[in-house]
Amino acid sequence: MPKLMIVTDAWRPQINGVVRSIENLVRELEQMGVEIDVLSPAEFRTVPLPGYPEIRLALATPGRVARRIAASDPDFIQIATEGPLGLLGRRAALKRNGFTSSYHTRFPEYVSARYPVPESWLYRFMRWFHNAGRGCMVATPSLRAELEAKGFTNLHIWSRGVDTKQFHPDYAAPLELPGPVFLHVGRMAVEKNVEAFLAMDLPGSKLVVGDGPMLEDFRSRYPAVTFTGARSGAELAALYAMGDVFVFPSLTDTFGLVVLEALASGVPVAAYPVSGPRDIIGDSAAGVVDRDLRKAALACLDLSAGDARARALEFSWQACARQFLQATFDAYGISD
Repeated sequence: MPKLMIVTDAWRPQINGVVRSIENLVRELEQMGVEIDVLSPAEFRTVPLPGYPEIRLALATPGRVARRIAASDPDFIQIATEGPLGLLGRRAALKRNGFTSSYHTRFPEYVSARYPVPESWLYRFMRWFHNAGRGCMVATPSLRAELEAKGFTNLHIWSRGVDTKQFHPDYAAPLELPGPVFLHVGRMAVEKNVEAFLAMDLPGSKLVVGDGPMLEDFRSRYPAVTFTGARSGAELAALYAMGDVFVFPSLTDTFGLVVLEALASGVPVAAYPVSGPRDIIGDSAAGVVDRDLRKAALACLDLSAGDARARALEFSWQACARQFLQATFDAYGISD
């Protein structure tokens, strides 16, 4: 079987969808016999990203990254992020047999939400970064159509999965809150649009799980909301299962792993009609997408946990890994 190197600026101890997607991909590909080598900031001195200290940027040099890749000698290189390591990995890979990349994050929207940089400039950078590769992996058909309209080429679908053994509806409730419980799990950051949920007039309780640069600000301004901070494992899964409705206010996520985790927990999802939730929910009865997010959240109270769970069962990490490997072969022009 082939050897794959994944170059990523997002890695442990970060807790986010990119890291979890890569971790699950690595596990499934290794079980299929693929040899995996991850090049991450763990191998370098790092500095905190300004304004986002939990994200550490690698202090790497072109020569060191090129030598590291040459020593590994992978058959395929996947560039997962557009940060310092991604840029240096891209440079080295172009001198070898090329690379594939992944469009995990709406980088232009994220940066523009924090700094006065036009999205058009950032999309120009993103096209330059990704179009030089043999193929770019995107999570959903709607995202592929959107990026094609913006001039991106060689796009391949690589969906996501969920661990339905870890996330299920049968946990005992770890907290006592008045119902209905409207739940959100995610990073407390401006680009996640969490405040659209926090400010919403809803009955019952709001439960928010996650960490991030805006957590303390949210806690001080929304004292009626229960904030748990970041949680993981069975503790996280039990909090998911407490929800009656999962509210996903993001307008910038490319997929939304938390949407699948909520569905697997039997919690219907309310979201805006954007790429990610629109693809996951589709025509199912697992949730409601609407430009009026409050309307969608209230409508989800009439949906069933069984339909939510049934939709999640259609997504597996094993199928995602097979899809990724096939897309890699296709991008490199290899018949399996």
